[in-house]
Amino acid sequence: MTRVTSAGGVRLRVARWRPTGRRSRGTVVVLQGRAEFIEKYFEVVAELRRRGFAVVAFDWRGQGGSDRLLKDARKGHVDDFEDYAADLAAVMEGVVRPYCPGPVFALAHSMGGCILLRALRAVPDLVERAVLSAPMIEISGLRRPRRIHLLAAGLDVLGLGGSYIPGGGRTAVNTRPFVGNPLTLDADRYARTADIIAEAPDLALGDPTIGWVHAAFRAMDPFRDPNYPLQLTTPMLIMAGGADSVTVTPAAERFAARLKAGRAIVLPGAMHELLVERDWVRGLFWTAFDAFIPGSTPVRDRPAEASTLAEPA
Repeated sequence: MTRVTSAGGVRLRVARWRPTGRRSRGTVVVLQGRAEFIEKYFEVVAELRRRGFAVVAFDWRGQGGSDRLLKDARKGHVDDFEDYAADLAAVMEGVVRPYCPGPVFALAHSMGGCILLRALRAVPDLVERAVLSAPMIEISGLRRPRRIHLLAAGLDVLGLGGSYIPGGGRTAVNTRPFVGNPLTLDADRYARTADIIAEAPDLALGDPTIGWVHAAFRAMDPFRDPNYPLQLTTPMLIMAGGADSVTVTPAAERFAARLKAGRAIVLPGAMHELLVERDWVRGLFWTAFDAFIPGSTPVRDRPAEASTLAEPA
C-alpha cells in the first residue's frame, strides 16, 4: 500500500500488484464503486494477476482507507464528482504511468463507471480499453428523479449537504442482512465483505449525504444527452445485471447502443455487483472480459450493439 496526494491535499490509499503470469499483458486499473474499498477486490485482483495483468486499485476520497471528508467518517460525501476525477488523475500520474507496464486498461464498477465515462470524454487516451460493470448512468428506484435532484440541490444550498439523506445512517450496506439486499445473490461473497468490515471497521461507509446525491445527479446529467456517447472514442464493454435494482440497466443499454466503439452485455438474473455474484455470473463476466481485454482487433470498426447472455437452466 502507498499514499498519493490528490487535489485539496486529500491522501488516497493505493495498492499495486505485479502479474503472477509469466507474460505481462499490461495493467488494469480498478475503479471501485461507492462505499467500497481495496480489500473487497482481492478476489478480482487475484484473477487479473493470473491473467498476466499488473493491477492498481485505490480508494476514492471519503471512503475506504483514504482521507475522510467529514467529522462523521461514516458519511459518504463529496462536493463534486470533479474531485473524484482529480483522484483518478492523481493515481494515473503518481502510480500507473511511472511504475506500471502498458498498455493500461480500466475495470470500473458503478460509481467508478460514472467517473470513468466523464474522464474518457475529457481524456480519450486515458486507457486503451475499458470494461464497465453496472455503470452509474442512471440510478434505479427513484419514482421522480427530477424532483429528488431539485430537492437535494435546494437542501445543499441551504447548508444541509453534509447531512445524511433522509432515513440514512452510519450502518454499512454490506453489514445489513443478506436477505433482501440489493447487491448480490451470493451469500458467501456478501458475508466475506461483512467479515472484512468486522475486522477493519474503519473501512466501512454508511449512507450518502445530501451533498453526495446532489453531486451524483450533476455528474449523471450529461449522460442524458444522446450525443454524449458519440463523443467517446475509447473502446469499451459495458456489462449490466438483468436484476439490478441499484442502477438502471436499460439506460446502460441505450447509452452503449450509441457508442462509436462499444457494446453492452446484459447478464440475466444478475444483481448490481456482478463481480460479487454467483460463480456462473462471474464466469460469464470473465468470458466477456477475456474476449475484450487486451484486444487484438479494433473494436472501433464494429457496430455498437447490445446482447444478452443466457442464464443457466
